[in-house]
Amino acid sequence: DTEGLLRIKEENQKHYRRAQRHQEKKEKIQRHNRKLGDLVEKKTYDLKTQYEHLANLRRAHILELTSVIFPIEEVKTSMRDPADVSSESDNAMTSSTVSKLAEARRTTYLSGRWVCDDHNGDTSISITGPWITLPNNGDYSAYYNWVEEKKTTQGPDMEHNNPAYTISAALCYATQLVNTLSLILDVNLPKKLCNRQFCGENLSRHRFTRAVKKLNANILHLCFSQHVNLDLLHPLHTLRNLMYLVSPDTENLGR
Repeated sequence: DTEGLLRIKEENQKHYRRAQRHQEKKEKIQRHNRKLGDLVEKKTYDLKTQYEHLANLRRAHILELTSVIFPIEEVKTSMRDPADVSSESDNAMTSSTVSKLAEARRTTYLSGRWVCDDHNGDTSISITGPWITLPNNGDYSAYYNWVEEKKTTQGPDMEHNNPAYTISAALCYATQLVNTLSLILDVNLPKKLCNRQFCGENLSRHRFTRAVKKLNANILHLCFSQHVNLDLLHPLHTLRNLMYLVSPDTENLGR
């Protein structure tokens, strides 16, 4: 029994020495982990700082791009409300008639159905200059109506102020701006759309509406990536959504 007790004591001493070595290893590993944690925290802070710096650079480049090359502004058409004009000509007009005229002015016939236009149609959005604008309500039917009319009409087109030209130019500039913004922001666009899609040959109604839907989808995707307020966006307002995206008031622009 004494010999067995001595053997057990020797084994316990070995286990105790081994436990001490393990404790030293444990403390060493803990010190190493704390050192790595401090390093990771420092690297994370540096990365966050670099992201903020990169976002500021992107924001500066975008604001410079949209102020020098692609300025987007809201243009007033200074149209008078027909309710106001009618009330001036007829003092006996009832309030119900005035309200009905105001409601009619806020309604637009778009793609075979009546839609409500919150901006009352008294403004349009311009790009690269006040002479290149898009309808505020997203109704680009003047383009493919002109294309269909041109197919049936012989002879050169003498209407230099045709709205189809401004619609085509504005959509072409908007496509180029969107593709450039995707490169600056490093955001992959969901739809592939080349810059010359809306210029050159006259597009049919199907091809034109399909290209416009692609452009609107890309613009909305960029707006979502930059956390633009969803209450400001409308799926048909091409240039207005772009204006909200590149506005200096967009806090997360460049993220």
